[in-house]
Amino acid sequence: MDFNQLITKVFLLKFVKFCMVGFSGIFVDFGFTYFFKEVVKLQKYVANAIGFTVAATTNYMLNRVWTFQSQNPHIVQEFTRFFIIALIGLAINSAIIWLMNGRFKVNFYLSKLVATVIVTLWNFMINAYFTFA
Repeated sequence: MDFNQLITKVFLLKFVKFCMVGFSGIFVDFGFTYFFKEVVKLQKYVANAIGFTVAATTNYMLNRVWTFQSQNPHIVQEFTRFFIIALIGLAINSAIIWLMNGRFKVNFYLSKLVATVIVTLWNFMINAYFTFA
């Protein structure tokens, strides 16, 4: 195996781990979103922001330890980068939900699922090359 193949394999393994963390985050995100939208009766975009924020926080911890195995001693700065990227992802997420659900009347949770897939790709690429580089 040459160097480029090794780098590609390592990168793909990190992406798989990132997706696994993200998959667990879907349950956190959807669980908190559902609770705050359906039980607490908050406005759907506020509930979505809460779910997304809680999931981003748990995802940071799992990705730091497992996916990227970060040894960066500057955890606050690293988390801040991760969270800013997550907030940009939240804006992308909310815009997709607004477009699909608000404009085209696609089911809210299906819209949220599509948004989650797109934002996962965004989050991985930016975090791999910026937060945990």
